Amino acid sequence: MSPSLHHTLHSRYNPQKEAEKYLASLDLPLGIRFFILIEPGREYLIPLLYHKFPLAKIIALHLDAPSLPTAAEEILVQRWSPEQGIPLQTFLEQEIPDTLAAAIRIIEWRPALTAYREEYRRILAETVDFIKRIDANTRTTYAFGRRWFRNFFKNLRLIHRVLVQNTAAASIPVIVSAAGPSLETAIPLIKDLQCQSPHLILAVSSSVQALRGRGMVPDVIIATDGGGWACFHLYECLRGIDPHAPLVLAASLSAALPSQCEGLVLLPISDGSLWQQQILQSLGLPCISLPQRGTVSASALDLALRLTQGKIYLTGMDLAHKDIRTHARPYSFDRLLEAKASRLNPGYTQQFTRSKAILDGGSHAIYAAWFNQHVRAYPERLFTLGSNNPVFNALNPRTLQEQAEQPLVLRVQTIPWQDDPVEQAAALLLKALAHPLIGARIQEELGSLLALEAPRETQCVETLSTQILKLIEPYRRAHKNG
Repeated sequence: MSPSLHHTLHSRYNPQKEAEKYLASLDLPLGIRFFILIEPGREYLIPLLYHKFPLAKIIALHLDAPSLPTAAEEILVQRWSPEQGIPLQTFLEQEIPDTLAAAIRIIEWRPALTAYREEYRRILAETVDFIKRIDANTRTTYAFGRRWFRNFFKNLRLIHRVLVQNTAAASIPVIVSAAGPSLETAIPLIKDLQCQSPHLILAVSSSVQALRGRGMVPDVIIATDGGGWACFHLYECLRGIDPHAPLVLAASLSAALPSQCEGLVLLPISDGSLWQQQILQSLGLPCISLPQRGTVSASALDLALRLTQGKIYLTGMDLAHKDIRTHARPYSFDRLLEAKASRLNPGYTQQFTRSKAILDGGSHAIYAAWFNQHVRAYPERLFTLGSNNPVFNALNPRTLQEQAEQPLVLRVQTIPWQDDPVEQAAALLLKALAHPLIGARIQEELGSLLALEAPRETQCVETLSTQILKLIEPYRRAHKNG
């Protein structure tokens, strides 16, 4: 930071006192776990924050390479600046868990707004979008956390054949198919060009019925939704498909998976939490770790970036409705609406009500903002195909003409369970809860996931252990009875 800019951002006479007065004016409450500072200059605020909130994590977002006073250099702070080459959203995801939105506080150093103007506003807007997104995830976790937890244990018994990733060097192009209404117009183009050159088709589960209705079967299906209704998509995905076909199901272990998935080659997806990592590593179960995104379309993009070094084509990512149509047709939920239709509750009215509820929820705007920031990090690899959301307009529209430089070879490993995986996983988790090094973090993760009241510290392990055993008891009992 240049000397002239330093004088612009801070008092010439007593910058420390200036920082003290500003911090006192904020009247910060206790309980803040993360402070995000937007261009704090020479970081005179940080020693003051550290003294008042010694257990909080401090994150400084700089618009230039930071020039720090000695006091700030001695404090552990996570710093970001554009010259690091890491997208801001990616950096924040690495530093802040996605279930702690309420414990985050943004602190602006307002003189920086005058100095940096639009760049300052952009960084602030990206940070606010990040907090909105993880706040949406927090609310979803509060509603469905226990179901996700039970799903994790239940799904372990479905795993017998696992895809082992040996595709890091593969350069085959990948088509990521989401389920937006525009997928209908993109399918004929994909189908014609598939005959010219093979591309790996990675489809979210809700788009598979639309693909199969036009004679296309994807190579990889991804499912991440933990709600019970998500099974309807997979029922349709697997209806009439040869169980020995070369089809891979990439599934979050917290997702709702029907028993029909047991015969498939699975690519288990961990959410990156420490408790899941500990169990999966101890079981020796190959998996891929992807952050929770809240929408399967974002997870599909994450997975595509991990599966190939080649080009990735996005289709069906409308993040919007076409009139009252929420998804490409045929769509799994259409059967449910038709079955419930009556003279007093016609299907058209149900579609309108569902469409309006989704729009009022605001999720489209939240995820559009995430894609808008994320896709800019891969300008040479991502392309838009068909009428996707306008946030993808920055990508190059492209027809599929590239030849695969090498085939995508899939290696499958059989999992020879010697004992019941649910019993093994439960024992491993209870052991990890009491571990002196990692136990506290796992207790925090599960306390948030299971929406437990914060117990006294001496009761935390006992409370969580009892809750865990109670939640998974039906699956343990079913195995014993079976």
